Parts: sequence; C-alpha cells; structure tokens
Amino acid sequence: MTFEIKTNTKTEQILTVMYFITWCAFIGILIQTGVILLSYGVSWVNPQAAMDLYEGLDLHTLRQFNVWHYTQAVSFMVALSAMKAYILFLVIQALSKVNLMNPFTIEVAKKLETISSVLFGVWLVSVLNNSHARWLLKTTGIVHETSGAEEYIFIAGLVFIISQVFKRGVEIQSENELTV
Repeated sequence: MTFEIKTNTKTEQILTVMYFITWCAFIGILIQTGVILLSYGVSWVNPQAAMDLYEGLDLHTLRQFNVWHYTQAVSFMVALSAMKAYILFLVIQALSKVNLMNPFTIEVAKKLETISSVLFGVWLVSVLNNSHARWLLKTTGIVHETSGAEEYIFIAGLVFIISQVFKRGVEIQSENELTV
C-alpha cells in the first residue's frame, strides 16, 4: 500500500487561501450591495427607514431635504459597492487562471488591466461622491458619508504597472518557447 503525498508549494497554498478569501469578500460585498438596494427600496415605502439605511447610516435628513440628492447619495454607495464586487470577481477569475508552471498568460494580463480600469472607475465615482457630499455640507449643512478616493487611484496605477509586467512576461515567455 503506497500513499501518494501531493506536495504543494507555499505559493500554491497562499494562492488557494487568497482564492477562498476573495470568494468570501465577493459574497460579502454582493450582500452589502443588495442590502443597500433593499433598504433604499424600503425607504421609498417607509421614509423612516432612511434613519438606518445600512449599518447605522442615517440619510433621513437628506431624504427629507431632497429625494433626488438622497437617491444620488445612495446611487454612489451602490455603484461603489457593486464596482468593488466586480473587482473581486475579476480577481477570482485571474486567480483561477494562474498556472505556476507557466505564470505569464495574456488572459491574466488582460484581467489585471481590466481590474486597473475598474479601480480607476471606483476612484472617479469616489471623487464624484465626495464632491456631492462637500456640496451638500456647504449648501445645506447635511453631512453624508464620503469615501477615501486617493488609495484607489494609487492601487489602479500599481495594478496597471503589474499588468504591463505580465504582458512583458508573456512576450519573454513566448520568445523562450520559440527558441527551444
């Protein structure tokens, strides 16, 4: 009787754990997006629901002031949450395509480029949300949630650079295959 022991490298183990964690985060952010949308829908029927829209977020004053601005604020929240979920979905796809024997593939490079583009979009939506929040504060005194936009543009740039490194890796890898 022989036992075959499959040896996984530390990198393979880390990628497997990251794949699992990414799935958990993806599901969590999808639930968050759904809860915000559901709470928003309930607040149309019962305006008092805007007092505790999501995790204690109170937009009741904003809803009483102007339904359009309330809808805009919630739309920014939903857009940011949905875009983050999409980024995690792309990461799941990229992680599922990683092959450590042949790590540089055009599919992974394209996924990384797409992630970079969506991160840029998250930055843009965050800037718009923050501008809207500052305008509301200045004109009405109503405070509503802002998000940190700076880190998204930085991360988008880093992921874009990594995608370009992957593209170059694909070129070098294909050149090496041609010379063999």
